Amino acid sequence: MSDRPLVVQSDGTLLLEVHHPLAQSLRPKLSAIAHLEKSPEYFHEYRVTSISLWNAAQAGWTRERVLDLLEANARYPVPTALVKKIEDALDAFGRVELARTSGGDLILRALRRGDSLLDELASRHLLEAFLGQRLADGRYRIDPAHRGALKVAMIRAGFPIVDRAGFAQGTRLELAIRKRDSEGDAFALRPYQSEAVDAFFADEGGGGGSGVVVLPCGAGKTVVGIGVLARLRTRALILTPNITALRQWRKELLDKTDVPADQVTEYSGQEKQIGAITIATYQIMSHRTSKTADFSHLDLFADHDWGLIIYDEVHLLPAPVFRFTAEIQARRRLGLTATLVREDGREDEVFTLIGPRIFDLPWRDLESDGYIAQVRCVEMRTDLARDRRSDYDAADRRYRFRLASENPVKLARLKALLKRHDGERILIIGQYLRQLRRVAHEIGAPLITGQTPQAEREDLYARFREGTIGVLIVSKVGNFAVDLPDASVAIQISGTFGSRQEEAQRLGRILRPKSDGRSAHFYSIITRDSVDQEFAAKRQRFLMEQGYQYEVEEAEAEILR
Repeated sequence: MSDRPLVVQSDGTLLLEVHHPLAQSLRPKLSAIAHLEKSPEYFHEYRVTSISLWNAAQAGWTRERVLDLLEANARYPVPTALVKKIEDALDAFGRVELARTSGGDLILRALRRGDSLLDELASRHLLEAFLGQRLADGRYRIDPAHRGALKVAMIRAGFPIVDRAGFAQGTRLELAIRKRDSEGDAFALRPYQSEAVDAFFADEGGGGGSGVVVLPCGAGKTVVGIGVLARLRTRALILTPNITALRQWRKELLDKTDVPADQVTEYSGQEKQIGAITIATYQIMSHRTSKTADFSHLDLFADHDWGLIIYDEVHLLPAPVFRFTAEIQARRRLGLTATLVREDGREDEVFTLIGPRIFDLPWRDLESDGYIAQVRCVEMRTDLARDRRSDYDAADRRYRFRLASENPVKLARLKALLKRHDGERILIIGQYLRQLRRVAHEIGAPLITGQTPQAEREDLYARFREGTIGVLIVSKVGNFAVDLPDASVAIQISGTFGSRQEEAQRLGRILRPKSDGRSAHFYSIITRDSVDQEFAAKRQRFLMEQGYQYEVEEAEAEILR
């Protein structure tokens, strides 16, 4: 047994020895029953959870098949506690099914003869509002408007619904992927992108047609969305985090498919057109005139015959869009993200309302295959300016973080890095506008913030891509969906507390393979022995779990007077 590749622990952790001869063939099987959480160099860590097991059951995995897989590959006996967890989770799955009658009514029914579970649940406060009319045979008629909310309530009760109520097909749209892009270069989906598209359509009868694809920035999640859309050939609504992402989606659709330009429209604060493929922002979908008013654009979801809704950067999904999504469960839904980490802890709602995680790959695997750039991560530590020390010692924790983040000594470290990487295309990213404006003034580089007009942003991004601008400073607006393929250096001078999500997204700005094949560099300038350093450690955790290592450069003591 000592030569087997898997260490199975009672808390559901599965440690896969990466360099074992069986590891490569075992990974897709483990991904079917467990979530990949960490992928450092020698052992990849998966975790078996109730949600991962329910996902496996939906794809046809049985108790026997799961246990056989673990027992055949475990270096030590599978712990009894984990066996019990697997049995309980798989027993809970499949007890209730959502289906349609021949007349089109939505019903919830028990799948096991004599199972009284639904009658027991009907008396619970959280479920009684959704379990409507009880029919004579123990089934319950469900209001279609409650389909999503019922699924959330049931999964929190520990009994996920097998949703076989089907999806609306949407209005037909003739669309195909080009064999050559608009510049005449050969184009086809990469193998892993095709696998992700196939995963979306797997097990149509048991809930397929909805789910989340997890791939790092620069790996072509947009192309996966295009692949799903091309296979469905239906009208689609695409939701994006900002106007820059919206316009990049439109550019990619026109570049890589034969859809007419007038059929791909923008729905934003600047322009509101509805076409066969409508691309909107989360901000416009969450808009309302006051906290008590109705959401202004809810009808975009409900009043059009969409066959697919794509949620770009699904980890950013705002609460109002969760609500809309609960109300449109009859539409196929695809979530795209680099990380399902949500700082608000609503991953279970993503699973329930968008769909299960259907595809992911370790970041370092894509790097080794040349699909994303190799990156060196460096934490550069420097001292706090002497004239700020007394203010720092007297401040509360939140203000200490700001003082340490805006430490003026960081500017000297930044200038040294700019000199080190002279001639490369460099992004400087930060949280605080006062700090960023000072940096822009000191080094003479352009700055993009939330107040920068969209036309000016696009012009600066274009000039950076062309190489006429070598250094570009961006605020939080640069965290997402900025396509700058030749950016090879990112320097982070301040961030949002301990946000792992933000750290991953910022690294993503430099992950696209470089035209000359060179590696990329990701620097974080940190104030030593401060709250800034504490939060930096939390921020880095997600990337370290993906196999990235942070080197530390201890800057010599420098005092800015």
